[in-house]
Amino acid sequence: KAGSNNTATGVDTLKTNTIGNLNTATGYQALSGNTISYYNTAYGARALMGNISNTTGRNTAVGYEALLKNTTSSNTAVGAGALSSNSTGGSNTAVGNNALKNNDTVFGNTATGDNALSNTTGSYNTAYGTFALLTNTSGPSNTAVGYNALFSNNGVVLGGSTAVGLRALELNTSGNANTAVGSSALRTNTTGTYNTAVGYEADVTFNNFTNTTAIGAGAQVNA
Repeated sequence: KAGSNNTATGVDTLKTNTIGNLNTATGYQALSGNTISYYNTAYGARALMGNISNTTGRNTAVGYEALLKNTTSSNTAVGAGALSSNSTGGSNTAVGNNALKNNDTVFGNTATGDNALSNTTGSYNTAYGTFALLTNTSGPSNTAVGYNALFSNNGVVLGGSTAVGLRALELNTSGNANTAVGSSALRTNTTGTYNTAVGYEADVTFNNFTNTTAIGAGAQVNA
């Protein structure tokens, strides 16, 4: 291909490359739209296919349609559909099938796990675990570790919640700045804010409490 020190293996790989250097593409249409970008690595059919005019590069995509629409730099996507809708968002890392799938223009998200953070326009979120922060849209600066942790988080402008454990804060929708540590901790909270629960099934009895603390396995806040 045009440019120098590029490696292309597969039909239409690096097809339109002009002066882009030091790119590696393996798979059908991998990096096929690239023209001037450099230091990109794409393994998998249509991986980084839409990477067109970005000059800084340094993207890594492994998997079918990983980083499919990307036009910016410093993203890493491993898994089918990972970061596939990303266009101008940078410094994101997605590992897992459809991880950060709908991330578009935002920065600094990290998602590891099947469908982790697959729907988001919020920045600086961290999700580890299958379906962690799955439905997050605009909420920033959340941390979810565990299966279904912060699963329902949606449209929280302030964000800032932390959930560690299986189903921790699973039903939270618009509540912000909550902390849940333990399996099913604060699971029933939906709109409450500034709550803390530590321990297995430590929770609140109503979904909209504010500034409550439950510590210990099965601890419940009633009022």
